[in-house]
Amino acid sequence: MIQLVFPLFILFIGLLTLCILWRINSRKYISSGTVASAYDAWTKDKLLERLWGEHIHLGFYATGKQNIDFREAKVQFVHKLVNWSGLDKLPKGSRILDVGCGIGGSSRILAKYYGFNVTAITISPAQVKRARELTPSGLNCNFLVMDALNLKFEDGSFDAVWSVEAGAHMNDKNKFADEMLRILRPGGYLAIADWNSRDLGTKPPSLLEKIVLKQLLEQWVHPRFISINDFNHILNINKNSSGNVVSENWNFFTNPSWNDSILEGLRRPQTILSLGPGAIIKSLREIPTIVLMDWAFKKGLMEFGVYK
Repeated sequence: MIQLVFPLFILFIGLLTLCILWRINSRKYISSGTVASAYDAWTKDKLLERLWGEHIHLGFYATGKQNIDFREAKVQFVHKLVNWSGLDKLPKGSRILDVGCGIGGSSRILAKYYGFNVTAITISPAQVKRARELTPSGLNCNFLVMDALNLKFEDGSFDAVWSVEAGAHMNDKNKFADEMLRILRPGGYLAIADWNSRDLGTKPPSLLEKIVLKQLLEQWVHPRFISINDFNHILNINKNSSGNVVSENWNFFTNPSWNDSILEGLRRPQTILSLGPGAIIKSLREIPTIVLMDWAFKKGLMEFGVYK
């Protein structure tokens, strides 16, 4: 009996310690500066890049099951969004703005495979530095530090605007939409993908759902979530002469990403170990949030919205 109790006690203490670290080290949104700081830290420790590769976003699984490599699923996501949004109809040399570019994974695909001239922005100086390091010379990608809520471009400067999983970090969703549509030329293309909550006004969250949403906001620097319909409405109110914005929910195609993101640590343990003991703690620290994300998206509390 003692032989069984002791390991369980050690496991309990370990889990309790992890939960305490998770709560103490939460990443609550205070201002855009907290978003920049979080991504600077994630980029500099290289753990996320070593585990997830060049793409810090979810993948696309055509069958809704984990049937392809996690990193390949992320590449597939970019191509699927290009095709779904109509960006593949644009000629080579078209001017694309990538809003919230991370370390440039999508930007490099847009430039290399579609021949676009890509300007990519992020609020994180560390991400811009790393994106430039990863981008081969001669590829038409220009990375800049810039706030998505205050774009330093003239009206109608771009043929298309691309943004993947950046909007959840924006405190002012109207301003976010305003700025993207302002710099999009009339007749241009829009390709946006983002994390959304369900319509909480129509179906208010339960106590458990409120607790989960609070953690999802506070752990990964999100000020607030809105529904797909709400953001689609905002985009259509602010649209230029490009036409109506339409949206879909890609939960089915993206949900396997959450389990895959945890399994990557098991598939590539040497990646974590090579970064030292601290990387192990950092990896474990993210698991509760990923588990909550997986639960929230599977239950429909969260939705993966795409807009064109």
